[in-house]
Amino acid sequence: MKLLLVVAAALVDADNRVLIAQRPEGKQLAGLWEFPGGKLDPGERPEDALIRELNEELGITVKAPCLAPLTFASHAYEEFHLLMPLYVCRRWEGFVAPAEGQAIRWTRARDLRNFDMPPADAPLIAPLIDLLG
Repeated sequence: MKLLLVVAAALVDADNRVLIAQRPEGKQLAGLWEFPGGKLDPGERPEDALIRELNEELGITVKAPCLAPLTFASHAYEEFHLLMPLYVCRRWEGFVAPAEGQAIRWTRARDLRNFDMPPADAPLIAPLIDLLG
């Protein structure tokens, strides 16, 4: 089974809310809510991939020291096994704006379970609730 490494961020605003984005139509798992991030390019460090993805998807600039690893998810899908580290980020430059037409939403960590999310994202919720309340 192929191993797929992706990276995700829990962007946390000044009100202690977390940003989630809805997967757009035409993509696998369309309509589900997820943490922003994406696949690593060959030879790319997870932090560098996340910095690139956050800039591409949301138009913000993040510096590596502002990414704090929190937890990870390991989930077997039918065609691949996904490994996804989750970083918490509280500082960035610019204004969060969806650059790929996706819907975004700021929500309390405790309310994340109210959103339909991909199965791999589910284990990331409890550590965020522990951290943010």
